[in-house]
Parts: sequence; C-alpha cells; structure tokens
Amino acid sequence: MRATMTVRRVLTSLLATTLLAGGVLLGQTVTAEPAAAAKITCNIGQLKADARKERDRAAQLQRLGATTEARKALAKADALEKRARQCADAENNSKPPLWK
Repeated sequence: MRATMTVRRVLTSLLATTLLAGGVLLGQTVTAEPAAAAKITCNIGQLKADARKERDRAAQLQRLGATTEARKALAKADALEKRARQCADAENNSKPPLWK
C-alpha cells in the first residue's frame, strides 16, 4: 500500500512540474517579438558596387590561374546581385499602410 502512495505522489508532482514548465515556455514564446518584425534596410547601390568589385577580383584571379578562388568570388558576386534584386523588388512591391 505504501509503494502505490509513493508512486502516485511522484507521478502527480512530475505531471505538475511538466505542466508548469510547459506553461512558462509557452508564455515566453507568445510574448517574444518575432524575428520577422525587425526592419531590414538595404543599400542597393552598395550591394551592386560590392558585386562589381567581386567580379573584377574574380577576373583578376582567373588571369593569375587561381580558378577555385575565382569561382568563389563569382559565387559571392552572384549572391550580392541576387540580394540587391531582392531588395529592389521588395521596395517596388511594398504597399503603403492603409492609413496613408
């Protein structure tokens, strides 16, 4: 009889602890600010200039015979140009708020 009382108490306290911990975690996730709410700004001209510099660097590396480094520089330039296009599209396609 004693063993069942001990097991019952342990299970009850374990269940209560789990529920409390879950409630605390749920409360923190609800009140936390979403990551998407942060304002992101892009300097499109700077991104394009950086991409141009990377393409020039890739061409120079290609002339020197460093093909793997040149490919990496071209990949970085492509990524910068893609980011600039994304920023430009976001600026062109964003709608103003209803109250303006």
